Amino acid sequence: MTQQPIIEVKDISINLGGAWVHKNLNLSVNRGEILAIVGGSGSGKTTLLREMLMLQKPDSGSIRIFDHELTTASRLTLLEVQKRWGVLFQQNALFSSLTVQENTAFPLREHTELDTKTINDLAILKILLSGLSADAAVKYPAELSGGMQKRAGVARAIVLDPELLFLDEPTSGLDPESAGAFDELILNLQKTMGLTIVMVTHDLDSLWHVTNRVAFLGEGKVLCVDAMAALVKNPHPLIQAFFSGARGRTTQRIYD
Repeated sequence: MTQQPIIEVKDISINLGGAWVHKNLNLSVNRGEILAIVGGSGSGKTTLLREMLMLQKPDSGSIRIFDHELTTASRLTLLEVQKRWGVLFQQNALFSSLTVQENTAFPLREHTELDTKTINDLAILKILLSGLSADAAVKYPAELSGGMQKRAGVARAIVLDPELLFLDEPTSGLDPESAGAFDELILNLQKTMGLTIVMVTHDLDSLWHVTNRVAFLGEGKVLCVDAMAALVKNPHPLIQAFFSGARGRTTQRIYD
């Protein structure tokens, strides 16, 4: 991992429904790291993710990804940048009428001129890389467990060989065993594909086991960015309230 920023968010502000969700928020993500975004309810975690994805434009400030200013980018430039990242949405956002292979192949059909056989072969490769068996390729999302749907979403997110991967609550709804296996998948993909990963999560085990750094949001800004071992000792009242509950203390003891 290097200290070269792949994402630079500077002084972004956004007002939603008459309230400032972000006010001069700053955050940098270094190439090759796994960074998580956490904070209390209403702190703007999902809003920040949507802003970085350019699904929601901030009222002011700068968002640079791959050295492109996205807030003023043309539609063509934005599309070229977006093809360099992958996204796993919280509800997976799989097309219910398409099989896993068809879902995975969809970005290749939309954004490349590859022939059908190559597209299908690449889709199968990424399905296997996500930890699913080849048998899952012909199944529809409704025929899969929650964990398998997450992996199918990952297969589609990495099919264009992105440099950057965004994950929105990747272990939400999974049992502890499946969540642990998904954490291992994240680490394996980061290592084998050289990915930079930005994730929004409430999963304390994931925060301790997977991340290099964690950004804590509160009061409309990033209050602290640090490794978990240091973050949980930060004296800010919001940070202490977040991590000092029974679950937080138990999880911390496991990783101490």
